[in-house]
Amino acid sequence: MMDRLLTLEMFVAVASEGGFAAAARKLGSSPPAVTRGIAALEARLGTSLFHRSTRAVALTDAGAAFLDQARRILAELAGAERELRGAEAEPRGQLHLTAPVMFGRLHVLPVVGDLMAQHRELVARMMLIDRNVRIVEEGIDVAVRIGPLADSGLKAVRIGRVRQMLVASPAYLARRGAPGVVAELAGHDLIAAMGPRAAGEWQFVSGRWRVEPRPRLVLNTVDGLLAAAEAGLGIANLLSYQVIEAVDAGRLIALLADEQPPALPVHLLFEPSRAGLPAVRLFIAAMKARMRMAGLA
Repeated sequence: MMDRLLTLEMFVAVASEGGFAAAARKLGSSPPAVTRGIAALEARLGTSLFHRSTRAVALTDAGAAFLDQARRILAELAGAERELRGAEAEPRGQLHLTAPVMFGRLHVLPVVGDLMAQHRELVARMMLIDRNVRIVEEGIDVAVRIGPLADSGLKAVRIGRVRQMLVASPAYLARRGAPGVVAELAGHDLIAAMGPRAAGEWQFVSGRWRVEPRPRLVLNTVDGLLAAAEAGLGIANLLSYQVIEAVDAGRLIALLADEQPPALPVHLLFEPSRAGLPAVRLFIAAMKARMRMAGLA
């Protein structure tokens, strides 16, 4: 059984690292040992898992089909070991997280900082990026997701909600006037984002109005959108947690508040096998408290 688990770990490492030498370094083993392990696994399964050449290693169709199952087996084993050690064990080791850039900076990083201060054996790795990453493949323990979730075998815990907000600077509105209805947006300078929220349409009041934005300015970061809006370059479409500080300070003014769509849910997404990990349980509880404190619950 130990040999079978070891060869599964080798298989997943080769697939993840893209080669036998890199997998050996990750596992603290040698390339010949990994090569022998993969050969033994292929012999046991009766099929080739990799296409091999002098320059590259690639999964066969059978290997690609087997990879998710192998990862899930290893994750379930790790989860069972954690539960056996006790649900109240001190959190230790690495906690791998991902979140949208600004949300992560404003809300996730303070929570992680508190957890690390309270638990000296805990180490965190955060991937702040404004796109969804593949949780299993990237080795993520918990992902923050804003918006509707796709169906999957992952577990989701809802922790809050955020709203879409149209904003512009006082200087822009003094120069161009404020739109009174959604249709008037067509006559304004619009600032749009690249990425998931940029796809095509701005939607208002549960789909009653849709606007095809023809932006005069397109930016790839939230900080850039905020800076452009505050500089008076146009009307930006952002999320409430991204603009609340600027609105409260008077640097931006919210527009068409009565036409906004329903709030977007904020979830924590993770593999079911991660639920028993002490660091994951503490992180989920702390994020729920953070959302309540921030008025986003």
